Amino acid sequence: MLHELNGLPEGLLALSASELHRLLPGPTLIHLPGRESAPLFVSVLLHGNEDTGWEAMRTLLTAQAGQELPRALSLFIGNVSAAGEGLRRLPGQPDYNRIWRGGEGPEVNMAAEVQRIMARRGVFASIDLHNNTGLNPHYACINRLEQPFLHLATLFSRTVVYFIRPDAVQSMAFSELCPAVTVECGKVGQARGVEHAREFVAAALHLNHFPEHPLSPHDYDLYHTVATVRVPPTLDFSFSDSSASLYLPPDLDSLNFRELPAGTRLAQVADGAIQLEVRDEQGRDVAERYFANDGHYLSTRLPVMPSMLTLDERVIRQDCLGYLMERLPG
Repeated sequence: MLHELNGLPEGLLALSASELHRLLPGPTLIHLPGRESAPLFVSVLLHGNEDTGWEAMRTLLTAQAGQELPRALSLFIGNVSAAGEGLRRLPGQPDYNRIWRGGEGPEVNMAAEVQRIMARRGVFASIDLHNNTGLNPHYACINRLEQPFLHLATLFSRTVVYFIRPDAVQSMAFSELCPAVTVECGKVGQARGVEHAREFVAAALHLNHFPEHPLSPHDYDLYHTVATVRVPPTLDFSFSDSSASLYLPPDLDSLNFRELPAGTRLAQVADGAIQLEVRDEQGRDVAERYFANDGHYLSTRLPVMPSMLTLDERVIRQDCLGYLMERLPG
């Protein structure tokens, strides 16, 4: 599935994410030279409806036209077919940010080939650019609590999230090769998200090395994702119909990155039973640890901070409702 190029195809930077399939036959890895030979790897459109990363790279590379990059760049453009439809992924496709841990299928083989190529090229650092669908600050995610990873993450934001599940994401795979980060650039269509992503990639391209000194705990806020929250596939839910088995408030995503005390009501449930699937990093069912029923309401049993709570019903069905985090000392 992978198409590998040593240069930008003519006209590529004039295309929006939804138009890329006209020029690119599928997932494409493009290598561009720079003064420093160890390349920065940047991935965009692993989710076809999250186009801020592509818009940021269009802007950066258009401005750099005719100039030497400060560091070699390997740009991976992921699910162009889904981007053509404005969808996270097409029916029958795997999630392109869940194919990096091995397994079977052409997409998994393609992801493994990308890793092999970048290992041979001595990749310097890896950046995966994303949007999210709920109200969230711009933040960076890492999979290792090591200083180069923290230095790279804080180049984007002082808000840093450490997670090890899901474990088949691009940043997890590349963390075995180099400092790697996933950055969340807010909602699609926001100019500040595009500019922030562009500034971050430009700064990373100018990095000569990662500082050896540890960051001060005052320089960043560190959180640990401890659980994934899903709506069971057989359960009906709604943000508008209070008679649904699970009635979620229409402003649920306003709770993201807010430290919620125990007893905070999150949803209304029809039958007085816990209605969410909650799994910790080891895949264990921990719903009763984090949630309790208060009459017909689902409430937090412990203080917790949600992230990536979304109002997008398609994303909830394809991925999850959101995550639960705890603050970590720096």
